[in-house]
Amino acid sequence: MLEVSGLKKHFPLKGGRTLYAVDGVSFTVGEGETLGLVGESGSGKTTAGKCVLKLIEPTAGRIALRGVDLTPLSRNQMRPHRRSMQVVFQDPYSSLNPRLTAGAIVGEPLENYEPLGRRERDERVAQLFRRVGLTPEQMRRYPHEFSGGQRQRLGIARALALKPALIVADEPVSALDVSVQAQVINLLMDLQDEYRLSYLFIAHDLAVVEHISHRVAVMYLGKIVELAEKRQLFAYPLHPYTEALLSAVPQPVPKAARKRIMLKGDVPSPAAPPSGCRFHTRCPYAFERCKREEPAFVEREPGRWVACHLQGFGDGARIP
Repeated sequence: MLEVSGLKKHFPLKGGRTLYAVDGVSFTVGEGETLGLVGESGSGKTTAGKCVLKLIEPTAGRIALRGVDLTPLSRNQMRPHRRSMQVVFQDPYSSLNPRLTAGAIVGEPLENYEPLGRRERDERVAQLFRRVGLTPEQMRRYPHEFSGGQRQRLGIARALALKPALIVADEPVSALDVSVQAQVINLLMDLQDEYRLSYLFIAHDLAVVEHISHRVAVMYLGKIVELAEKRQLFAYPLHPYTEALLSAVPQPVPKAARKRIMLKGDVPSPAAPPSGCRFHTRCPYAFERCKREEPAFVEREPGRWVACHLQGFGDGARIP
């Protein structure tokens, strides 16, 4: 469904410097698949998602949707492909126009792309409201009259309006209460089964990612450092950064024994990334080669990609 290769997004700064927000990212998303994109704040997840949607123009790389290269297309040339690519934003309130009713918000994509009569469009919108757990009577309300979870359901309904093939979900549940998070996640999974949707699911909550994703890509400072099938990655992470992230996930049994990895130092600035491996300044296993040579992103096992110099990966061994 989606193929991204060598994606870069660099922002020029004052003084001739450059901010390397996304710096050579490659991944694919299959039909009906959810790829979770995780990492700390500032790792470049949201920028990568915006580049995929061409909400911002990438500096380099290739973005292909169903085999069609979208990278060189102009804004007008992108219009036919917008139907197949939709987005669910992180903040369910600021992403909705407060001056429009809920029905007008969900119906706006239909108004822009399909020449429907008023009655037919309202019927379609009412169907979308029912499908996401809202009622047609709520179409006349304004965004401020909904709860946070209901507003996110509005965002999902709007994304579904044009029957897309790919939805980029940018932290869609991070602003919601835990109980509401579960409802929205289950709704997204049900919609995927029903419409054969593909998701690029951007998040920092690994518990949510483990629940919804089929594969997981881990980003650090503008690069993907590990990409694997979900069960593989959570069972035995190969990259030290992935291992540290997983060690920080709260466990349902508080007294269960486990190794907690505390990373030292702060995340380096993307405007001045370290030489060699970008994680070496915080890595507990770093050695001299990590400081001078950037590791290649290679397939260590079938479907298992990682960028790390540590030895012992060939047999699937854990990090020593």
